[in-house]
Amino acid sequence: MSVGVLIVDDSATMRGLIAAALKRDPDIEVLGFANDPIEAREQVKRLNPDVITLDIEMPHMNGLEFLEKIMRLRPTPVVMISTLTQAGADITVAALELGAVECIGKPQGGAGVGEAFAKLPDIVKGAARARVKPYSGPVAAPAERASGYSPVKDLVLAIGSSTGGVEALMTILANFPDTCPPTVITQHMPATFTKSFAARLDRISGAKVEEAYDGAKLLPGHIYVAPGGDTHLEVVSSTQPICRLRAGEPVNGHRPSVDVLFDSVAKLNRPAAGVILTGMGRDGAQGLLALRQKGARTLGQDESSCVVYGMPKAAFELGAVEKQIGLARMGQAILNVCSASAEHQRSA
Repeated sequence: MSVGVLIVDDSATMRGLIAAALKRDPDIEVLGFANDPIEAREQVKRLNPDVITLDIEMPHMNGLEFLEKIMRLRPTPVVMISTLTQAGADITVAALELGAVECIGKPQGGAGVGEAFAKLPDIVKGAARARVKPYSGPVAAPAERASGYSPVKDLVLAIGSSTGGVEALMTILANFPDTCPPTVITQHMPATFTKSFAARLDRISGAKVEEAYDGAKLLPGHIYVAPGGDTHLEVVSSTQPICRLRAGEPVNGHRPSVDVLFDSVAKLNRPAAGVILTGMGRDGAQGLLALRQKGARTLGQDESSCVVYGMPKAAFELGAVEKQIGLARMGQAILNVCSASAEHQRSA
């Protein structure tokens, strides 16, 4: 069964380039084109596409405004394709928070079209399988967080996520207190976006959230997000665990890779917990299994709350997941398994 796509972009040249990239895949059908959101609205009603590719800068209404209307009124998988997804990282994170499945950048100056759009057919087919939900408003910091929380001494928490992970991580970390365990996160995201994403998380979380850097000490109340790009995030330790950014080939098609992060935490001689969230593929499944085999507590997001039940499913089928949890309850469940309280440990 083919995936029907509507291409929304005010540039005729770019519409043609996107269409050419998608038409290389026999499982994708380009249903139509729209020059701006007003035209796109009529095309969505008429064509009922499986996936929409959407530019950000367009006449009459920008792509973010149109995306919000789509996600509120007619939730549809959307892939943002714009030069602003490279230069305007804050806009990219806003698009993902609104419910865009993925964001990729246009080639600059017409160069590198093949490389820029090489993964677009796979991204679109993956987006067609996504479970998108109506947008219910931005994630905000809670009015107050539980006081007196204390994690297991020396515990390291590792979290991995991909498609749909922006919303999931924002939901979870908004409830983390400033006494949370040292936390490391690998979210599949291009290099341009991770610093802005960490800053967004920092504004809503009780913990200090920042992009990981080589040599950063893992401290209670601190959360480190793996930078996208050319390195994997690992945690290494003699006595004090630190972040290590290591160059290397992609693992499971990703760099940074969740498996690499989980494997490094499994090698630490200290308590640990691992969490795998929504995402396509299998990255993180083997690493989470290694963590569980070393005695770590492990949680996986359940199918009904995932945008894509790929990574958590692969981990669950391997026996790596101790318990599956819905997104609404995941934040508290993570804090429970990391808690120094024996009662919390038993009830999680």
